[in-house]
Amino acid sequence: MPGSVQIRFYEELNDFLPPEQRKITFKHSFKQSGSIKDMIEALGVPHTEIDLILVNGHSVDFNYPVQDGDRISIYPAFESLDITPVTRLRPAPLRIARFVLDTHLGRLAAYMRLFGFDTLYRNDYDDPTLADISVKEHRILLTRDKQLLMRKQITHGYYVRAIQPQKQLPEVLSRFDLYKTQQPFTRCMHCNGEIKPVTKEEIEPHLLPRTKAWYDKFWQCAQCKKIYWKGSHYQRIQQLILAFNENSDSS
Repeated sequence: MPGSVQIRFYEELNDFLPPEQRKITFKHSFKQSGSIKDMIEALGVPHTEIDLILVNGHSVDFNYPVQDGDRISIYPAFESLDITPVTRLRPAPLRIARFVLDTHLGRLAAYMRLFGFDTLYRNDYDDPTLADISVKEHRILLTRDKQLLMRKQITHGYYVRAIQPQKQLPEVLSRFDLYKTQQPFTRCMHCNGEIKPVTKEEIEPHLLPRTKAWYDKFWQCAQCKKIYWKGSHYQRIQQLILAFNENSDSS
C-alpha cells in the first residue's frame, strides 16, 4: 500500500543524505510498506550507524513496518546519554576493540597497527569475506563503502568519513575512544602479528653488519618474523605518534 512519512535524521547521520534533506524534517513517499530498516537504507544510511528510532514518539526496532503518516526520528550512537529505557538498536560495544578494514583503507590499517590495535587488512578481501570476518571474529568493520555496511549480518561497523589517512586515524580513534588504550610498537605494521622482544643472538644471522654493530635491543614479529630495532625510522615513527596525540589534545 502506498503512503508517505515525515522523517528526520540527526547529527552525523546527515553525512549520508543529499544537502536538501540534511537537518530538516522531510517527506518521503513509498509505493509499498516495508520494514523501517529497508526504508532507511534506501535513503542511503547504513543500519550500523543508527542507535535509536522513534516513530510517533515511541522507540521501535528495525523490523517495524512503516505506516502511512508516520513521523520518524532517527538518531546515531549516543556517547553520554543513557537511552536504556528505550529500544537501543546497536548491540553492546565489543569488549575488546578489534578491526577489519576494506581494500580502500590500507594506509589507515598500517597506522592502526602502529598504535597497537589488532587490525586485519588485505587488498584482496571482497565484501562477503569482510562481512564474514567481522561477524565470526567479532571485529568492527571500517569501510568507505556504505553499501557494505548495509549487509544484514554486520552488527559492528563504521563508515569512515575522512578521505586522507592522516585524518582517518584521529577520526577512528575519537569515534571509538581509543586514545587511552593505544599501545604503540606492539603490532607488526606489515602483517598485524604481535611484536615480542628477542635476544640479539636469536636473530643475529639475519642482521646486516652495520645493524649488528650498532644495536643491541631487538624485537620480532611472532607471525612474519620481521625484525625491529630502534634505528632512525623508530625516531620518525615516534614523532608521528606524538603528532597524532598532540592533535587529539588540542581538538
